[in-house]
Amino acid sequence: MKKVTVYNQVGEKVKDLELDSKIFDIKIKPDLVSQAVIAQQANARLNLANVKDRSQVSGGGRKPWRQKGTGRARHGSIRSPLWRGGGVTFGPSSDQNYSLKINKKVRRKAVLMCLSDKAANDKIVLLDKLELVEAKTKKFYEVLQALKLREGKKAKKGAAKPEVAGEKVVKLSKKAKSVLVILPKKDSAIQRAVANVPRANTILANSLNAVDLLKYSFILMPVDSIEVIEKTFVK
Repeated sequence: MKKVTVYNQVGEKVKDLELDSKIFDIKIKPDLVSQAVIAQQANARLNLANVKDRSQVSGGGRKPWRQKGTGRARHGSIRSPLWRGGGVTFGPSSDQNYSLKINKKVRRKAVLMCLSDKAANDKIVLLDKLELVEAKTKKFYEVLQALKLREGKKAKKGAAKPEVAGEKVVKLSKKAKSVLVILPKKDSAIQRAVANVPRANTILANSLNAVDLLKYSFILMPVDSIEVIEKTFVK
Protein backbone atom coordinates (compact mmCIF):
# COMPACT_ATOMS: atom_id res chain seq x y z
CA MET A 1 0.00 0.00 0.00
CA LYS A 2 1.13 3.53 -0.74
CA LYS A 3 1.87 5.78 2.24
CA VAL A 4 1.10 9.48 2.27
CA THR A 5 1.73 12.17 4.84
CA VAL A 6 -1.18 13.70 6.72
CA TYR A 7 -0.77 17.40 7.50
CA ASN A 8 -2.61 19.89 9.63
CA GLN A 9 -3.87 23.24 8.35
CA VAL A 10 -0.60 25.02 9.11
CA GLY A 11 1.44 22.57 7.04
CA GLU A 12 2.88 20.50 9.88
CA LYS A 13 3.24 16.74 9.54
CA VAL A 14 0.80 14.84 11.76
CA LYS A 15 1.26 11.20 10.73
CA ASP A 16 1.70 8.79 7.83
CA LEU A 17 -1.34 7.03 6.43
CA GLU A 18 -1.55 3.94 4.24
CA LEU A 19 -4.01 4.48 1.40
CA ASP A 20 -6.64 1.83 0.81
CA SER A 21 -5.66 -0.25 -2.22
CA LYS A 22 -9.34 -0.69 -3.15
CA ILE A 23 -9.51 3.05 -3.85
CA PHE A 24 -6.01 4.28 -4.61
CA ASP A 25 -4.35 1.28 -6.25
CA ILE A 26 -6.66 0.36 -9.14
CA LYS A 27 -5.25 -0.65 -12.51
CA ILE A 28 -5.92 2.24 -14.87
CA LYS A 29 -7.73 1.62 -18.16
CA PRO A 30 -7.67 4.81 -20.28
CA ASP A 31 -10.49 3.58 -22.54
CA LEU A 32 -12.83 3.14 -19.59
CA VAL A 33 -12.00 6.58 -18.17
CA SER A 34 -12.49 8.12 -21.61
CA GLN A 35 -15.90 6.46 -21.89
CA ALA A 36 -16.98 7.92 -18.55
CA VAL A 37 -15.74 11.41 -19.44
CA ILE A 38 -17.45 11.45 -22.85
CA ALA A 39 -20.73 10.22 -21.35
CA GLN A 40 -20.67 12.83 -18.58
CA GLN A 41 -19.94 15.68 -20.98
CA ALA A 42 -22.61 14.50 -23.41
CA ASN A 43 -25.23 14.25 -20.66
CA ALA A 44 -24.39 17.78 -19.52
CA ARG A 45 -24.77 19.19 -23.01
CA LEU A 46 -27.61 21.68 -23.49
CA ASN A 47 -29.47 21.34 -26.76
CA LEU A 48 -30.05 25.00 -27.66
CA ALA A 49 -29.57 24.99 -31.44
CA ASN A 50 -32.86 24.78 -33.30
CA VAL A 51 -34.01 25.76 -36.81
CA LYS A 52 -37.25 25.31 -38.72
CA ASP A 53 -37.60 22.91 -41.59
CA ARG A 54 -40.02 23.49 -44.46
CA SER A 55 -42.93 21.97 -42.54
CA GLN A 56 -42.54 24.51 -39.71
CA VAL A 57 -42.09 27.72 -41.73
CA SER A 58 -45.19 29.86 -41.99
CA GLY A 59 -46.73 30.83 -45.34
CA GLY A 60 -46.43 29.06 -48.66
CA GLY A 61 -49.91 27.68 -48.69
CA ARG A 62 -50.28 28.07 -52.43
CA LYS A 63 -48.10 27.71 -55.47
CA PRO A 64 -46.11 30.96 -56.12
CA TRP A 65 -46.98 30.94 -59.86
CA ARG A 66 -48.32 28.52 -62.38
CA GLN A 67 -46.21 25.58 -63.42
CA LYS A 68 -45.61 26.56 -67.06
CA GLY A 69 -45.71 29.53 -69.35
CA THR A 70 -43.99 32.14 -67.17
CA GLY A 71 -40.40 31.49 -68.28
CA ARG A 72 -39.34 31.03 -64.67
CA ALA A 73 -38.27 27.89 -62.84
CA ARG A 74 -41.08 25.76 -61.42
CA HIS A 75 -41.77 26.15 -57.67
CA GLY A 76 -44.39 24.61 -55.45
CA SER A 77 -43.98 26.61 -52.24
CA ILE A 78 -42.06 29.53 -50.78
CA ARG A 79 -41.25 27.24 -47.84
CA SER A 80 -38.67 25.49 -50.00
CA PRO A 81 -35.05 25.68 -48.75
CA LEU A 82 -34.22 27.31 -52.09
CA TRP A 83 -36.18 30.41 -51.09
CA ARG A 84 -35.05 33.17 -48.75
CA GLY A 85 -36.96 32.68 -45.51
CA GLY A 86 -37.69 29.07 -46.36
CA GLY A 87 -37.00 26.02 -44.24
CA VAL A 88 -33.52 24.72 -43.48
CA THR A 89 -32.40 21.37 -44.82
CA PHE A 90 -30.88 18.97 -42.26
CA GLY A 91 -30.51 21.72 -39.66
CA PRO A 92 -30.13 21.18 -35.88
CA SER A 93 -33.29 20.35 -33.96
CA SER A 94 -34.18 20.74 -30.28
CA ASP A 95 -35.51 17.17 -30.39
CA GLN A 96 -32.03 15.74 -30.85
CA ASN A 97 -30.87 13.71 -27.87
CA TYR A 98 -27.15 13.82 -27.07
CA SER A 99 -27.29 11.82 -23.85
CA LEU A 100 -25.26 8.63 -23.52
CA LYS A 101 -25.91 5.73 -21.22
CA ILE A 102 -23.14 4.46 -18.98
CA ASN A 103 -23.33 1.76 -16.33
CA LYS A 104 -22.94 2.73 -12.67
CA LYS A 105 -20.11 0.24 -12.23
CA VAL A 106 -18.18 1.82 -15.10
CA ARG A 107 -18.70 5.34 -13.75
CA ARG A 108 -17.59 4.34 -10.24
CA LYS A 109 -14.60 2.44 -11.60
CA ALA A 110 -13.53 5.50 -13.61
CA VAL A 111 -13.59 7.64 -10.44
CA LEU A 112 -11.42 5.13 -8.58
CA MET A 113 -8.98 4.99 -11.51
CA CYS A 114 -8.64 8.78 -11.48
CA LEU A 115 -7.97 8.69 -7.73
CA SER A 116 -5.40 5.94 -8.25
CA ASP A 117 -3.66 8.04 -10.88
CA LYS A 118 -3.50 11.01 -8.50
CA ALA A 119 -2.05 8.82 -5.77
CA ALA A 120 0.54 7.28 -8.10
CA ASN A 121 1.74 10.74 -9.13
CA ASP A 122 1.74 12.20 -5.58
CA LYS A 123 -1.07 14.62 -6.36
CA ILE A 124 -3.10 13.95 -3.20
CA VAL A 125 -2.69 16.13 -0.11
CA LEU A 126 -4.37 14.85 3.07
CA LEU A 127 -5.36 16.90 6.10
CA ASP A 128 -6.27 15.63 9.54
CA LYS A 129 -9.20 18.06 9.37
CA LEU A 130 -10.27 21.09 7.38
CA GLU A 131 -12.18 23.74 9.29
CA LEU A 132 -12.76 27.45 8.87
CA VAL A 133 -14.34 29.45 11.67
CA GLU A 134 -15.63 32.00 9.17
CA ALA A 135 -16.00 32.07 5.40
CA LYS A 136 -12.87 34.09 4.68
CA THR A 137 -10.93 33.54 1.48
CA LYS A 138 -7.81 34.83 3.21
CA LYS A 139 -7.94 31.99 5.75
CA PHE A 140 -8.26 29.29 3.11
CA TYR A 141 -5.53 30.91 1.02
CA GLU A 142 -3.21 30.69 4.04
CA VAL A 143 -3.94 26.94 4.21
CA LEU A 144 -2.96 26.56 0.54
CA GLN A 145 0.25 28.50 1.10
CA ALA A 146 1.12 26.42 4.18
CA LEU A 147 0.72 23.25 2.11
CA LYS A 148 2.73 24.78 -0.77
CA LEU A 149 -0.22 24.53 -3.13
CA ARG A 150 -0.26 28.24 -3.88
CA GLU A 151 2.29 31.04 -3.91
CA GLY A 152 1.57 34.72 -4.25
CA LYS A 153 3.40 37.98 -4.83
CA LYS A 154 2.29 41.53 -4.28
CA ALA A 155 0.80 42.80 -7.47
CA LYS A 156 2.41 45.69 -9.29
CA LYS A 157 0.42 48.73 -10.30
CA GLY A 158 -1.56 48.11 -13.46
CA ALA A 159 -1.26 44.33 -13.18
CA ALA A 160 -4.04 42.55 -15.05
CA LYS A 161 -6.51 40.21 -13.34
CA PRO A 162 -5.33 40.35 -9.71
CA GLU A 163 -6.31 37.56 -7.36
CA VAL A 164 -7.88 38.71 -4.12
CA ALA A 165 -6.95 36.74 -1.01
CA GLY A 166 -8.69 38.45 1.88
CA GLU A 167 -7.30 41.94 2.28
CA LYS A 168 -4.13 41.25 0.32
CA VAL A 169 -3.95 41.48 -3.46
CA VAL A 170 -1.63 38.90 -4.96
CA LYS A 171 -0.69 38.21 -8.54
CA LEU A 172 -1.67 34.76 -9.74
CA SER A 173 1.42 32.91 -10.85
CA LYS A 174 1.37 31.15 -14.21
CA LYS A 175 2.48 28.03 -12.32
CA ALA A 176 -0.31 28.21 -9.72
CA LYS A 177 -1.55 24.70 -9.01
CA SER A 178 -5.21 23.91 -9.60
CA VAL A 179 -6.78 22.31 -6.53
CA LEU A 180 -9.96 20.31 -6.02
CA VAL A 181 -11.11 20.28 -2.39
CA ILE A 182 -13.04 17.11 -1.55
CA LEU A 183 -15.31 17.58 1.47
CA PRO A 184 -16.87 14.71 3.47
CA LYS A 185 -20.03 16.77 3.98
CA LYS A 186 -21.43 20.16 3.09
CA ASP A 187 -19.59 23.06 4.71
CA SER A 188 -20.83 26.47 3.58
CA ALA A 189 -17.91 28.35 5.16
CA ILE A 190 -15.29 26.38 3.21
CA GLN A 191 -17.32 26.39 0.01
CA ARG A 192 -17.75 30.17 0.10
CA ALA A 193 -14.07 30.73 0.91
CA VAL A 194 -12.85 28.47 -1.91
CA ALA A 195 -15.25 30.02 -4.44
CA ASN A 196 -13.14 33.21 -4.55
CA VAL A 197 -9.85 31.42 -5.20
CA PRO A 198 -8.93 30.98 -8.89
CA ARG A 199 -8.12 27.44 -10.05
CA ALA A 200 -9.75 25.96 -6.96
CA ASN A 201 -13.12 24.33 -6.41
CA THR A 202 -14.99 22.18 -3.90
CA ILE A 203 -16.94 18.97 -4.36
CA LEU A 204 -18.58 16.53 -1.96
CA ALA A 205 -16.94 13.12 -1.61
CA ASN A 206 -20.14 11.31 -2.60
CA SER A 207 -20.41 13.39 -5.80
CA LEU A 208 -17.00 12.72 -7.30
CA ASN A 209 -16.76 12.35 -11.06
CA ALA A 210 -14.03 11.69 -13.59
CA VAL A 211 -14.26 15.09 -15.30
CA ASP A 212 -13.54 17.13 -12.15
CA LEU A 213 -10.79 14.78 -10.98
CA LEU A 214 -9.01 15.12 -14.33
CA LYS A 215 -9.59 18.87 -14.56
CA TYR A 216 -7.63 19.73 -11.40
CA SER A 217 -3.97 18.88 -10.84
CA PHE A 218 -4.08 18.36 -7.06
CA ILE A 219 -6.61 16.92 -4.63
CA LEU A 220 -6.91 18.38 -1.13
CA MET A 221 -9.12 16.55 1.32
CA PRO A 222 -9.47 15.69 5.00
CA VAL A 223 -9.04 12.07 6.04
CA ASP A 224 -12.78 11.75 6.70
CA SER A 225 -13.46 12.07 2.97
CA ILE A 226 -11.79 8.71 2.27
CA GLU A 227 -14.42 6.91 4.34
CA VAL A 228 -17.23 8.58 2.38
CA ILE A 229 -15.54 7.68 -0.93
CA GLU A 230 -15.27 4.05 0.14
CA LYS A 231 -18.95 3.85 1.11
CA THR A 232 -20.04 5.50 -2.15
CA PHE A 233 -17.79 4.01 -4.82
CA VAL A 234 -16.45 0.70 -3.50
CA LYS A 235 -19.25 -1.81 -3.98
